[in-house]
Amino acid sequence: MANIKKDDLVQVLSGTDRGKQGKVLQVLPEQNRVIVEGVNYVTKHTRMGQTQRGTKTGGIETMEAPIHISNVAIVDPSTKKPTRVGHRVEEKVKDGVKRTVRVRYAKKSGKDL
Repeated sequence: MANIKKDDLVQVLSGTDRGKQGKVLQVLPEQNRVIVEGVNYVTKHTRMGQTQRGTKTGGIETMEAPIHISNVAIVDPSTKKPTRVGHRVEEKVKDGVKRTVRVRYAKKSGKDL
């Protein structure tokens, strides 16, 4: 079970954008990288083209580049500071059926993520 998932609020621990917080837009598990909103901007040059309506596309775009997963930490919802993540097993009842579910929680405050 992954510690960091899409739509989590994370804080950058190292690099040029150190200290910034943002939402995870995409997780790339095979490369151990995440794309965070508003962090690690790069300029990308795209080739000029034309759509069927005749409008021009391309030029210089700024976009978020992937950052290594070890350089980000999940933000604790109560303190708004980076924290470690733990997993605990809970039993939940849904539609009369009892299930065991692994739940992520912030280790410092104990709140669910």
